[in-house]
Amino acid sequence: MNLDKITILQKRAGIIKSIRDFFAKQNVIEVETPLLCSSSVTDPYLHALSLECGSHTRFLQTSPEYAMKRLLCEGISDIYQICKAFRSDEFGKLHQIEFTILEWYRLNFDHHQLMNETELLLQTVINSPPAKKFTYQELFEQYLKFNPHAITQNKLIDQLNQNEISLKETGSLSKDDYLDILFSQRIEPKLKSDFEPLTPIFVTEYPASQAALAKTNLNSEGIEIAERFEVYINGIELANGYHELQDGNVQRQRFQQDLEKRKTLNLPLVPIDEYLCTALDKGLPSCAGIALGIDRLTMLALDKHHISDVISYDFYHS
Repeated sequence: MNLDKITILQKRAGIIKSIRDFFAKQNVIEVETPLLCSSSVTDPYLHALSLECGSHTRFLQTSPEYAMKRLLCEGISDIYQICKAFRSDEFGKLHQIEFTILEWYRLNFDHHQLMNETELLLQTVINSPPAKKFTYQELFEQYLKFNPHAITQNKLIDQLNQNEISLKETGSLSKDDYLDILFSQRIEPKLKSDFEPLTPIFVTEYPASQAALAKTNLNSEGIEIAERFEVYINGIELANGYHELQDGNVQRQRFQQDLEKRKTLNLPLVPIDEYLCTALDKGLPSCAGIALGIDRLTMLALDKHHISDVISYDFYHS
């Protein structure tokens, strides 16, 4: 191992220590939950690794979210976790199949309060400048000149053509898929070029159809939106936060919708996490939670451009 790699790993350890120090000062408890789970996420765009454990099939977690929420339902106070997570088809400059995640939950916080705490954490850990906040709609109107909530799917296809984005297959794509493509290819680069380096960009008020495990509400224009946010720094998606959905029945419905989408895409079906749904039925306290990529945070802090530069060994050398 060369000296540069040793120095990077020492600095990485310092970043993780500063995160733990931050939460200790906030009286947030560090917890551990199982990496091996009896079910996985239903999200069609997240693919879990599975393995056989004797007569049981288990999944390596894509995040610790479900187990941490179960702890909240059982009465634990504010919690955080730094752990490994796994996604089977993610590998590249910003992705590793095995990666390190920070996730935390704050009781009686909404997503706005959690954004403020996330900004404070980033200022503490990487000395980031003051954050900028935009709604999803504001960014589309600023950079692509249309309202993402009002536009039709056919008009979105026209937008792809106008922006010289060609796709091999469009038959199974939804309106949200088209919006995601336009956001990643035409807006995310602007979140790097148009702002001071390391400026956190908070994007809020996503369409309700992209709520996942977040509550929904009506915005000032009467449009149903998700009470969630994403954090970008230098054009890199760093974190995803929710004002957490508390209704177990609604969550089951969303999981079922995910499974229907999986059928449409010919993807493997996965069991719904009934442990989580049962816990929600018993009562999740009002809270907000967020997942943040430690490897990407380290890349940003150390001005590195490939995730393999800030970890001990990547997928091909492990």
